[in-house]
Amino acid sequence: MRKIVLPIAVIMTSAAIYGQKTDTLRFESIDEVILNNIRKNDIESSNKMPLKYIENTQVYSSVDKTVLQNQNIFTVDDAFRNVTGLQKMWNATNRSGDGGTYINLRGFIASNGMRNGMVSPVSGTIDAVNLEKFEVLKGPSGTIFGSNITSYGGIVNRVTKKPFDKLKGQVTVAGGGYDLYRAQADLNVPLNNSKSVMFRLNTAYTTEGNFQNKSVHNSYFAFVPSLTWKINDQINLNVDYEAFENRTQAEQNLFFIFSPSLYGFKDMHDLESAGLQYNKPYIGNDLYNNGKSRNLFGQLNYKISDKIKSTTLLSSSYSFSDGFNPYFYVTTASYLPDGSPLGLYRGDQSTRNSKQKYFQVQQNFNFDFKVGEVRNRLLVGGDYLQSKSNQLFEYGIIDFVPLAGDYNYDNFNGQTVSDFYKTNSVGSYPIKNKQNTYSAYVSEVATIADGLNVMASLRYENNNFEGGILGATEVSPYSQSAFSPKFGVVYEIVNNKFSVFANYQNSFKSNGYYINSAAGTTALSDPERANQWEAGFKTNLIGGKVNATVSYYDIKVKNTLQTVGYTSSSFAIQDQAGKVESKGVEFEVNAYLVKGFSVIAGASYNDSKYLEVNDETILGKRPNTASSPWLLNFSANYQFVDGKFEGLGFGVGGNYANSNKIFNSTTAVFELPKYLILNANAFYDTPKFRLGLTVENLTNEHYWIGYSTGNPQKLLQAVGSFTYKF
Repeated sequence: MRKIVLPIAVIMTSAAIYGQKTDTLRFESIDEVILNNIRKNDIESSNKMPLKYIENTQVYSSVDKTVLQNQNIFTVDDAFRNVTGLQKMWNATNRSGDGGTYINLRGFIASNGMRNGMVSPVSGTIDAVNLEKFEVLKGPSGTIFGSNITSYGGIVNRVTKKPFDKLKGQVTVAGGGYDLYRAQADLNVPLNNSKSVMFRLNTAYTTEGNFQNKSVHNSYFAFVPSLTWKINDQINLNVDYEAFENRTQAEQNLFFIFSPSLYGFKDMHDLESAGLQYNKPYIGNDLYNNGKSRNLFGQLNYKISDKIKSTTLLSSSYSFSDGFNPYFYVTTASYLPDGSPLGLYRGDQSTRNSKQKYFQVQQNFNFDFKVGEVRNRLLVGGDYLQSKSNQLFEYGIIDFVPLAGDYNYDNFNGQTVSDFYKTNSVGSYPIKNKQNTYSAYVSEVATIADGLNVMASLRYENNNFEGGILGATEVSPYSQSAFSPKFGVVYEIVNNKFSVFANYQNSFKSNGYYINSAAGTTALSDPERANQWEAGFKTNLIGGKVNATVSYYDIKVKNTLQTVGYTSSSFAIQDQAGKVESKGVEFEVNAYLVKGFSVIAGASYNDSKYLEVNDETILGKRPNTASSPWLLNFSANYQFVDGKFEGLGFGVGGNYANSNKIFNSTTAVFELPKYLILNANAFYDTPKFRLGLTVENLTNEHYWIGYSTGNPQKLLQAVGSFTYKF
C-alpha cells in the first residue's frame, strides 16, 4: 500500500501548490457544484410526475455521481454505503437471473432492479461509469412500479447520464490494492451543426484481484453509448444501450446447516478464533463465471401542450451466465451437530448457458391543470412486462475439509471441479418459464390550498404465468391479480422550507410455486401483501443547503415465504410464514452549512418480528434476513473553493452496523458481529485534470455481511486515480 499512497500524496500536494490561478476559472462556482451534489434535487421518477422534495409524500435518498467521484468509487454496489437505512447483504455472484448484489431496506431484502424508472436488473457488479445518480425510494412502491422487482422495504432506481450539446470528455486511469487497475472514458459530442442530435459514450475496463486469493483476476467491461435527438420543440428522443461483461470467481459465501451456537460459538469472530480463515482462501484458481448483460432503453417525450405531456418508454434487458459458482457449508462430516469437529463441505452450483430476459413497454400521460383554485397533477399510465427464464444449474458436493490446519485447499479448482462433473453423478436443475404482466395505474396530486398537497393513486396488475419447468417438475400456468392503492398528504408549515407528511403505501407479490417439502414437491403460494403507514418531517432550509428527513414507518406483510430447510439438492424448502411486521425510525441529513464543507449522514433503527408463524421457536423473533437493527452512515468533505489551494479537498466517512442475527430462535442464536468501517479520501480538482486518493477500511476491520449466510469483506485498500478532462 505504501507504494501506492506515497507517490500520489506527493503529486497531489505539488499540484495544489503550483496550480495556476487561471486554471480555476469556472463557468459556475465550486460552491454551487458542491451544493448540487449533496442536496435533494426534485425528481420525477419517484412518482412519475414532477414533485419537489419538500412536497413529496414518499421518503427517498439520492446519491449524485460526484459523491462517487470524490470517494473514488467505481460501482453502484460500493456506493450503497451513502444511503441511510441500507445494508449490503450479499455481493454479486454474476449468475444470470439472480447474480446481482442484494441489500436490505427497512427489514426486507431488495436488489438493484430499476433503470430510469423501468425494469432493468443486472446480474453482476454494476459499473457506475454511466451513472448520473441513483435514487432509493423507501417503502412498498408497487402502486407506481409494480410488483415484479420491487421490495417492501424500497427500490433502487439508476438514473443514467444523458448526452448534452457540447463537445466534452474525460479519461480516467486508476489503480490500487488487490491488483486493482481501471481505465474509463466519457466522451460527449453533438452530431450536427444545430446540436439537435447528441451522442455520448461511456466505457470502462477493470481488473481486480481477490483479497483472499492473490491468484484470482476478475475482469469487468462496460460499453454504454447513448443518443438524444431533439426532433423539435415538442418532441425529443433518448436511446441508450448498456453492455456489461464480467469474468469473475465468486467470493467465499458460507452457508450453515445448523447454528454454530450449538458448539458454543456466539458469532463469526468466535469461529475465526477457532480457526476459520478470514483472509485466506478455501479455494484454488480458475473457478470463473462468465456473465453478460445487455440493456436497451428508449424514451420518447412529447409535449402536447403546456398542460399535457406524453412519455413513451421501452426497455429490453438480457442477462447470460456460464461457469462455476462455488459455495461452502459450515457443518460436520455427518451434517449433524454430533459433537465431531466443524468443517466445510465444498460444493459448486454452475450455470450452463443460462439466460434471463425482460421486455417492457410503458405509456404515461401527465396532466397539470386547475379546477377552480385547486391545482391537479394527474398521471395516467399503462404497462406491459414480459419475463422469460431459460436457466440450467448443475451442482454437486466436492469434498469435506477442516476449517484450519496444514491442508492444501488449492485442490478445489477449475480442473478438479470440471473432472468431478465429468466423472460423477451430478444434480441438474432447469428453470424455464414465461410470464406476462399487464398493468394500468392512475395517480393524482391535488394542491387543495397553499402548501397542502394530497395524493391518491391506484394500480391494477395482472400476472399471467404461462407455465414452465422447475427442476424435475412441470409447473402449471396460473393467473393472479391485485389492486395496489397509495395515499399521501403533505403540509408545508413553512412554505418550501418545512413540511409534515404522512403516507399509506401498498404492494403485493406473486411468488408463484415454491418447494414445500424435502421431496421437492411444489405448491402455489397466495399473493403476498404489504401495507405501510408512515409519517414524518422534511426540511429544505437555507436555500436548499440543509435537506433533512425524519420518519416513522410501520409495514405489515402477510403470506410471506420463509425458508425452513433445504432439500438434498441444496434448494430452499419454504413455508408461507403468516404475518411479519417491520417498523422503525429513519433520520437523514444532507448539509452544506460552511463554505466548502458538506455532510451526508443518517441513522436508522428497524424492529422486525414474526407476528404469526408455524414455527413457535421464531414467533416474535427478528427474521434472519432482516439485517442489523441499527445502521449509521456519514460522509464529510471539505474542499477549498478559492485561494491558492482551490480545488483541493479531503473527506472522511464510515458505516456502523450492530450485530446481525442470522440464526434467531429460542433454541439457537448466532450473529454476524457489529462493525464500524472508516474510510478517508483526498482529491485535487482543476478544469483540466483531477487527482484522487481513497483509503477504505482504515482500521483493517474483519467484518461480515449476509442473510442466513456469512461473507467476509475486504480489508484495508488504497485506490488512486488520475483524470484528464478536455
